[in-house]
Amino acid sequence: MQTSTSHHPHSTGPLSGLKVIELGQLIAGPFAAKTLADFGAEVLKIESPKSGDPLRVWRVLHEGTSLWWQVQSRNKKSLGLDLRQKEGQDIVRELLKSADVLIENFRPGTLESWGMGPDDLFNINPRLIVLRISGYGQTGPYKDKPGFGVIAEAMGGMRHLTAEPGRVPVRVGISIGDTLAALHGVIGILMALHERERSGKGQVIDVALYEAVFNCMESLLPEYSVKGIVREAAGSALPGIAPTNAYRCKDHSYALIAGNGDSIYKRLMHAIGRDDLGLDPELIDNTGRVRRVHEIDEAISNWSSQHGVDEVLAVLDQAEVPAGKIYNVADIASDPHYIDRGMIEKLTLKDGTQVDVPGIVPKLSRTPGFRPQLAPELGEDTHETLKSIGLSEEQIKALLDKGIISMPTAPH
Repeated sequence: MQTSTSHHPHSTGPLSGLKVIELGQLIAGPFAAKTLADFGAEVLKIESPKSGDPLRVWRVLHEGTSLWWQVQSRNKKSLGLDLRQKEGQDIVRELLKSADVLIENFRPGTLESWGMGPDDLFNINPRLIVLRISGYGQTGPYKDKPGFGVIAEAMGGMRHLTAEPGRVPVRVGISIGDTLAALHGVIGILMALHERERSGKGQVIDVALYEAVFNCMESLLPEYSVKGIVREAAGSALPGIAPTNAYRCKDHSYALIAGNGDSIYKRLMHAIGRDDLGLDPELIDNTGRVRRVHEIDEAISNWSSQHGVDEVLAVLDQAEVPAGKIYNVADIASDPHYIDRGMIEKLTLKDGTQVDVPGIVPKLSRTPGFRPQLAPELGEDTHETLKSIGLSEEQIKALLDKGIISMPTAPH
């Protein structure tokens, strides 16, 4: 069981020694910073001194704080600081002198309006790596438009495909556009760090939400450019690959079955008693199966509808056919494979409540990430941080009196 501390010591881990300043809020920028913190980076999150990151009060709250907060801001420090004030901006500049990475996801031009554009930042610290995440990127005709993940998912091509044919496109159910952008940002940071070893110089990483989504759209563009194909929504099927679909079972659950490999397809057909289809010379490869996909899907559906989902999966596991059921969170929380691989971690909140959070991904064999630690209170590390850059107690008190900084309690 994990005991409650505000943030882990950063003395070990593959990113040990990496200093990250996080200026972003909500999802994309903070998710990128969280990923770095999971592997040993020292992440200092700078938040509004009055209310902090809005995510603190999103969705389901416990004792006034979002439970999501324990995922998004684990392993971080918090500095309550008003970035709109010159004194706050000066503090950030001082912190950036010794930082390796700055992460921000404001609308383009915000940093520039504070006198902290890339040129200003490189004058402070030429080795600084700056990750900028925005809806449309730092350039182009749309750069000044407000951009959220849900809009990026639509513009990137994903939303058009997430529907049953002829029905209203639906969202994935999570902020997938923001998360994809965050992960692209982390990749960019790691590449920039590697390049800095040769050049000694930092650089800007420009991640647009819609481009991160678009980068994951597989064959969408080349099929259109060469064949004029506009890919359309196909529900739970995957057009051009057969058979792979969700098949209704006797207990009204669905089994997801991916029998699209040539040898897998034969095993699947044998398992459901349809060797006539499995051995049909017209169906030995994917090209032939795509032409007769409706016939194949009907055969699988006729079989699955006669059995409960657990029985269906047992038969297909025996036949070594990739298959699974659709998990809800209760399935996830009790699944022995999740538990065995450390994907369900436990935190103890300060009031004694236990909360489960996702484990660390990816898994490194020699330098793994840290077990999650409690997310910080707003301004929990303000005093320590300001002392570390040479501010006196009198200066800290003056900033506190002006409302430029915040701390949860008086420093010990």
